[in-house]
Amino acid sequence: MSSLSSSAWRNGLIGVLIFSGSLPATRVAVAALDPWFVTWARAAIAGLLAGGLLLALRQPWPRRDELASLALVMLGVVVGFPLFSALALQQVSSAHALVFVGLLPLATAGCAVLRGGERPRPAFWLFALLGSALVLGYALRRETAAPAGFGVGDAWMLAAIAVCGLGYAEGARLSRRLGGWQTICWALLLALPLMLPLAWRTRPATPPPAVAAWLALAYVSLFSMLLGFVFWYRGLAQGGIAAVGQLQLLQPLFGLLLAGLLLGETVEPAMIGVAVAVALCVAAARHHGARPAPAVAAAVET
Repeated sequence: MSSLSSSAWRNGLIGVLIFSGSLPATRVAVAALDPWFVTWARAAIAGLLAGGLLLALRQPWPRRDELASLALVMLGVVVGFPLFSALALQQVSSAHALVFVGLLPLATAGCAVLRGGERPRPAFWLFALLGSALVLGYALRRETAAPAGFGVGDAWMLAAIAVCGLGYAEGARLSRRLGGWQTICWALLLALPLMLPLAWRTRPATPPPAVAAWLALAYVSLFSMLLGFVFWYRGLAQGGIAAVGQLQLLQPLFGLLLAGLLLGETVEPAMIGVAVAVALCVAAARHHGARPAPAVAAAVET
């Protein structure tokens, strides 16, 4: 295994671990705060931090032909996924929402084909579908005790997954030229002139005393919105969007574990077996996944 390949999967895994706390933390935040405020505030806080980082390190401005891609990143991961998932979590539990995260690797791989020009082999799609089926099957089995059918929360989560897959793939493609942390920082800065006044406008008239909600907002602002993407986009750009994107299959399992620890939801022993099976699918998908061209890989490595 090359050092670049190892770095890609290491960076991707760190990103997934950080993202795994996003839905449980958002669930805690929207229990006391308006979901619209949570969406705008997390992007505004992260945008201010990103702007400071870009200024301190004197990063050059993106080219004009990169602005459209940055706008897609902004719409997908800065606005779309946070907003749609926050609206969904007013209707469903974090465990239920995590069911849909099992579809995110397929959404990302599909966008990698459409936007990134990747062409994974048929065996890759087989293991990607199998891994998604394992995660969805396990998570859906957890929900059978209280079936509610397809509802508004489910529709919001499907929309969240669709835009997030696009934002992941577009951001990874752009990271090959701008760099991983620069891509998410410029996308956040692009959104800041809109996010900051919206956060101020939707702020609670009387801030709720729930410390947990504010800590959760801090987590999704700093970690989910900024630091997680530094590792995630770098990993996707280094190792291939479709291939490294399969690490997201582990996110629902990590998220369910955190939901159990933070929200008191039951963590079953069966999760261990599913985690092992999913890890095998991720390894197989990695073996059959698309890799970036050598010139691109070298550019990302530097």
